[in-house]
Amino acid sequence: MNKILLLIIAIPLIEIYLFIKIGSQIGAFNTISLILITAVIGIYYARYEGLNTLKSGLSQIISNKLPVYEIISGATLAFASLLLIFPGFATDIIGFLLIFPFTRKLLFNLFSNNLNKQKNKKDFIEGEFEDIDDNKK
Repeated sequence: MNKILLLIIAIPLIEIYLFIKIGSQIGAFNTISLILITAVIGIYYARYEGLNTLKSGLSQIISNKLPVYEIISGATLAFASLLLIFPGFATDIIGFLLIFPFTRKLLFNLFSNNLNKQKNKKDFIEGEFEDIDDNKK
């Protein structure tokens, strides 16, 4: 819970800091224009990649395979689009990184490796048992 609260406070502070720093370098109008341009380009590219992911997922379904990567990729693209809609440079950078297929595959491999490691942990104790019937005395 504390990490979420920290993110809720930290992200706007980082964005405000970046607005001030970049705005002082290139001017207020250029900063606002850059934010709007990155949002439009990002949403357009997210739509393009989303359609590619949908096509790939449908081809996986047609070939009778479970489209796991495509499902996770679609969710990642939705999150990336949300980040690109929020005004700010830090969220735009994260959103653009999530849109590119290369970084999505890296994240997918990272999380799938972590899940496989957790899955291979034994949550049980191995042993033998003998069924004793109480009626046989």
